[in-house]
Amino acid sequence: MTTSDLAGASVRTPASYSERDLERWWTEPAKNPRRTAFERDRARVVHSSALRRLGAKTQVLGPSSDDFVRTRLTHSLEVAQVGRELGKQLGCDPDVVDTACLSHDLGHPPFGHNGERALDEIAEDIGGFEGNAQTLRLLSRLEPKVFTDGGECVGLNLTRASLDAATKYPWLPGAGPDRPDGRPQRKYGVFPEDVEVFGWLRQGAPVGRRCLEAQVMDLADDVSYSVHDVEDAIVGGRVDLTRLRTAAEQDRVVAQARDWYDPPVEDDALGAALERIIADPVWVPGYDGSRRDLARLKDMTSQLIGRFCGAAERATRASAGEGPLARYDADLVVPPETLAEIVVLKGLAALYVMAPREYEAAYLTQRTVIFDLVDALISSGPEHLEGPFAADYRAAGDDGARLRVVVDQVASLTDTSAQQWHARLCGMLSEVY
Repeated sequence: MTTSDLAGASVRTPASYSERDLERWWTEPAKNPRRTAFERDRARVVHSSALRRLGAKTQVLGPSSDDFVRTRLTHSLEVAQVGRELGKQLGCDPDVVDTACLSHDLGHPPFGHNGERALDEIAEDIGGFEGNAQTLRLLSRLEPKVFTDGGECVGLNLTRASLDAATKYPWLPGAGPDRPDGRPQRKYGVFPEDVEVFGWLRQGAPVGRRCLEAQVMDLADDVSYSVHDVEDAIVGGRVDLTRLRTAAEQDRVVAQARDWYDPPVEDDALGAALERIIADPVWVPGYDGSRRDLARLKDMTSQLIGRFCGAAERATRASAGEGPLARYDADLVVPPETLAEIVVLKGLAALYVMAPREYEAAYLTQRTVIFDLVDALISSGPEHLEGPFAADYRAAGDDGARLRVVVDQVASLTDTSAQQWHARLCGMLSEVY
C-alpha cells in the first residue's frame, strides 16, 4: 500500500472504504496523489490489452456479422455506464463499480460461450475453464503491468476493493452456494492455481457472499445484455414483433427462458412479465429500419434500463435504509417482478438469436478451431506461443501446467486472431502429418 494512494483517497474516497480496501497485492512506489487508488484501478483496466481485445470478441453475434451488433467491448462499456450510475446512487465508489464492470468479461475467450464450452472440455482434467475465473487470472497474473522485486507478474495489481468487486463468483469450483432451486452452482470465479491471491482479496469478506459492487456489476450485466441483445435482434430482423404478440409465441419465449436460465420465478410470472413489457407504451410495436424507429428502439432500451435499475435501487433502499452503501453494508435487492422481466427478455434473445445459432455450421467450425489450436500448440511446445506465454510454458512443471498455459494463450485470442492462427498453424501441421 502506498502513502500517496491513502493521501489521495482520504480526500475523495467515501468513508465506506477502509485502508484494507485500498491495499494492493504488491506494494508499489508512491504515485501522484491527485488521483485516488480507485481512479488508478479504472485507468489500468481502460489501458489494458485485454480490454482492447474485447473489441474483436463475440458478444452474441460475431463482430464481423454486421456493423450494428455489439461486441464484448461495447457491451462492457454499456455495462460500465449502467453499473456506475446505479452504484453511485447507492453510495458505492463509482470507479470501483466501473472497474468491475469493465473487467467482468475480460476472461472470455474467442467465439463467446461457444468457445468457453470448448475450452472447458479441453481443460476438464486440469480443473476446467470458466471465463469468470479467467478474469481474475488476467487481472492478477497475466496482464502485464506490475512486477514484484522477484520478477513475478502480478497483473494490474488492483486494490482489494476493485479486485473483489470484479469477482462475480467468489468461490472455487464446486464450493459455491446452491442455486435458489437447490441445484449446485456451476459457475465459479477462481482456479485452484490462483487461490493465494483469491485468499488475499477475500480477507475479511463473508464466505460465499459477493460485495455490493460485485452485485451491482452482475445486475448491470444482466440488464445490459437482456435489453441490448433484444435491440440487436430487432434491428437484425431476427424478431417478428407482430408475431410476438400471440399467446403461442409468448409461450415459446417463456419455455426458452426456463430451459436456458431456469430462474427462481414461476412460468406464470415470466408470462405476465412478458405481457407487461409488450403492453407498455415504450415497447416498439414494429420496426421498419427508419431513423425514427431506430430512435424509438433506443428510447425503449433506455426506459427499460431505467425501469430495472430504479426498481432495484428502491428495493435495496427499502431493505437497507438511506445513507451510502458499499462493500458489505448491504445486499442488492432485485424485486421478483423485475427479475422476471429481465429473464424473459433474455429468453427472447435466446429463442430468436442464440439457440438457432447452435445448429449453424459456423458454430461447429468455431469449436473445431479451438480444439485444433490447442492440439497444435501442445504439439509444438512454446515455439508458436506469444512471448509471455512461451516463458510460462517453459517454466511449467508438468503437462497439466503446460496445458493451462496453452489454454491461457488461446483464451486471449480474438475471434479474428483465432481464425488466423488456425489457418497458419493447422494448415502447416496438416502438411507435416
